[in-house]
Amino acid sequence: MLADLKTFAALGVYGMASITALTIQSTQGVRKVIGLDPGTVTETLDCLAEDVRFDAIKLGMLGSGAVAEAVITWLERQKNIPVVLDPVMKSSSGKDLLDSAGCGILRRAGLARANWITPNLAELGALTEGAIPSNSEGTEKSARELYRLAIQNGNPGLKIVVTGGHAEKPDDLLLIDGIARWFPGEWVETNSTHGTGCTFSSALAARIALGDEPMQAVKKAKEYVTGALRHAHLIGAGRGPLNHSWEKT
Repeated sequence: MLADLKTFAALGVYGMASITALTIQSTQGVRKVIGLDPGTVTETLDCLAEDVRFDAIKLGMLGSGAVAEAVITWLERQKNIPVVLDPVMKSSSGKDLLDSAGCGILRRAGLARANWITPNLAELGALTEGAIPSNSEGTEKSARELYRLAIQNGNPGLKIVVTGGHAEKPDDLLLIDGIARWFPGEWVETNSTHGTGCTFSSALAARIALGDEPMQAVKKAKEYVTGALRHAHLIGAGRGPLNHSWEKT
């Protein structure tokens, strides 16, 4: 959530938040996850919706099937607002951040409602219940399977961005209407990668809120994350955070 809000501020949009779970974590990993009551989450979202207009909605860590169901049910009442779904399932340190019921809900209701989804390679494998892709051909094949599942759930307009930060060559894949486009990545030598996926999906949501077309939104979001990695500070004994304000330094 901290990475999300910093990203929104850096890119010139105003971010609001509904907490779905509390985590006890540092740069060295996630120690504990404490889920929130689904009713509290829905009440928070209703409170915000009664007050302001949303230009884009980003979903991150949901924590449990109960919260995932509550959030997606709430989304059904939010018409014509683009939704970016970051299917957060595990932390980079290996801690489960979504239970099995929640994963199932993402595969069905999540794919049915989202306009965008931004899985990394491991999340792509989990969503398609297949192997983690190990090369560009496998990534494209798995992305097409995810698109097939979206169509099966009544959502042929889903745009899929597979982030390649965990790949040997960090290229991103954009799949729109069955057409694949690759965005070449730059490998940045840094130990400060904490929150990279959250930052990318939030940057994408910000660019969409600002009115960018899909190709431009992905390109700009990727450039922002690359810069935040390149200018990251050395903080903590583990995987440090990105520098979300790098363009202002």
